[in-house]
Amino acid sequence: MKGDVNMEQDLRLDTGYLEGFVSENDLGSIFPEVKKAHALLTDRTGPGNDFLGWMDLPESTTADMLGDIEECADRMKRNSDIVIIIGIGGSYLGAKAAIEMMAPRLGEKKVLFAGHNLCGGYLEEFLKMVKSRDRDISVNVISKSGTTTEPAIAFRVVEDFMRKRYGAAGLKDRIVCTTDKKRGALRSMADAMGYRSFVIPEDVGGRFSVLTAAGLLPVACADINIRGIIAGARRARERSASCDPDGNISYKYAAVRNILYRKGKNIEIFSNFDHGFHYVAEWWKQLFGESEGKGEKGIFPASCDFTTDLHSMGQWIQAGSRNIFETFLIEDREDSDCPIPGKEEDPDGLNYLSGKQVSFVNKQAYQATAAAHFEGGVPNSTIFLPERSAFCLGQLFYFLEKAVAVSAYVLGVNPFDQPGVDSYKKKMFEFLGKPGH
Repeated sequence: MKGDVNMEQDLRLDTGYLEGFVSENDLGSIFPEVKKAHALLTDRTGPGNDFLGWMDLPESTTADMLGDIEECADRMKRNSDIVIIIGIGGSYLGAKAAIEMMAPRLGEKKVLFAGHNLCGGYLEEFLKMVKSRDRDISVNVISKSGTTTEPAIAFRVVEDFMRKRYGAAGLKDRIVCTTDKKRGALRSMADAMGYRSFVIPEDVGGRFSVLTAAGLLPVACADINIRGIIAGARRARERSASCDPDGNISYKYAAVRNILYRKGKNIEIFSNFDHGFHYVAEWWKQLFGESEGKGEKGIFPASCDFTTDLHSMGQWIQAGSRNIFETFLIEDREDSDCPIPGKEEDPDGLNYLSGKQVSFVNKQAYQATAAAHFEGGVPNSTIFLPERSAFCLGQLFYFLEKAVAVSAYVLGVNPFDQPGVDSYKKKMFEFLGKPGH
């Protein structure tokens, strides 16, 4: 798992378009609070300190553990045409983000997701697709408790279908549970049925679990290099170990967010120019929304897919209320081969672009958008991903996890609980007539 550090593969944070909105004095003034947040994490004395296991995953995840995950993923792929991942929130978003970013963008996907909503039509069509094509399937169900409504319902439906197709004895080779080590309904079911299982550490919360088996097994099923992901996360851990306001980009991002929040910028838009980054933004929204939205505080996390959303939300961002700031996620070295052909008549006036790559046009669109939004009163910064690789993805995951932990502490909230999530659940169980509610 050890590898040479290639500085050219390090994430970068460009803050050039914060000028006039965030000053060096602002950064200097907030840095004592960042330093205090750093101490709370390092000394493990802050609120939620019993959920800091995610910090150690880049080092504590051994080669043997990764080997077990890879072996299980290989077996699931050999047995099946489709691997179904059942989970919601942190139990699926990180894996979905990695697969959509790293796996082929078009064509039939081997890894599909269920249990992340309560849409009966989606689940019905999902099963129809599997049945009509007579596909062999394996399932990885992910839940610490096993009782979260959405994945529990999906698993009950899918398991019933599998039992009818393969028989009770055939399920052992096709169902894998990722759950708590000792407790919960899914742990009890896995033990009783003899299903293979992986553990989500007790001190790792769901939205911080992408570097555990909860994220790594689905990703391995999509033929993504999980050792590269862990190596990248280790690199990000090294870079964020010291409380250096210039060198620690996780802390700089956290500081900038809080400075802008205190100046009335209470909405952050996480924007990309790449179809494959959509679910990275969805994962980011859960990570930051659940970690910071408490005590009537917090920056509202939104996202846009450009250039598509420039033809809709672009108007609001450019000229709407000035309570927003923007963070772009951009791949530095996009490797695509789609040149724009020329036409003799030039009916659409595009011959000035003939021979250029579509990716070149997209990069200019990003640069123009960042400049235009800045000129329109929207401060923005950019996270540059050097390339689309497992190593860089691992860095990105850990960079953002460290950033939100510090940002939430500076905000004055516990980054690791989610008391508001239970409110809708209590009402839903009451309306459903669940015993005891």
